[in-house]
Amino acid sequence: MQNGGPRPGDPDTDSAGPHKDTMAIRCAVRREQLGLTREEVAHRAGMSAAYLSQLETFSGDFDPAALIRLAAALEMPYDELAGGPREAAPGQQPAGAGPLLAQLSEDDCWQKLGTHGIGRIGLTAGPAPVVLPVNFLVDGRTIVYRTETGGASAAADADQLAFEADHIDEHLSRGWSVLITGTAEHITDPGTVEALATRPGAEPWAGGKRDLWIRIRPGQVTGRTIHTR
Repeated sequence: MQNGGPRPGDPDTDSAGPHKDTMAIRCAVRREQLGLTREEVAHRAGMSAAYLSQLETFSGDFDPAALIRLAAALEMPYDELAGGPREAAPGQQPAGAGPLLAQLSEDDCWQKLGTHGIGRIGLTAGPAPVVLPVNFLVDGRTIVYRTETGGASAAADADQLAFEADHIDEHLSRGWSVLITGTAEHITDPGTVEALATRPGAEPWAGGKRDLWIRIRPGQVTGRTIHTR
């Protein structure tokens, strides 16, 4: 077997048939698209190459936490890795004409964000701004995320930054977006860190040691929703 594992054209991925779409095939195909070896993806996902080999060659039940890390390593949504690309339900009609764009109140914005999820932070780093994905918690009316000390998303204490989260349905042309601008605050109290670490959604998808907790103190909270008539 070649180093880096089987390619999508190899027998162990093609044997399922031309119309079969399995997680094993999606994983192998995506790895090839990124030009990564099996060992490189395994390192990114914090798992052994042998375990990744099982994921790429067998269909079955696997550790959900491992699949979340693998989806992050493959730079694809978890639900797409686990269940395949989303398609419209049979007989579902395209979106009607005339979508409506409306502002969300601040209360509505926090309601849309819920308790945790995936969002993006915008930072000014070097000659140009950067936007990076993070998994976040809502704590009171603040946003909390964890990262590596010195990492790309490690905003300095008192830095100005932006946070955005959204949910979009392309087929129906509807969804919402929330934007928060505010100030970064490093969380250093051990009790607060311990309490946050036990909450659902606190485990970083990308794995690794991410012991820097950052709170975003909002200065402005805005949001929009779009839906059809």
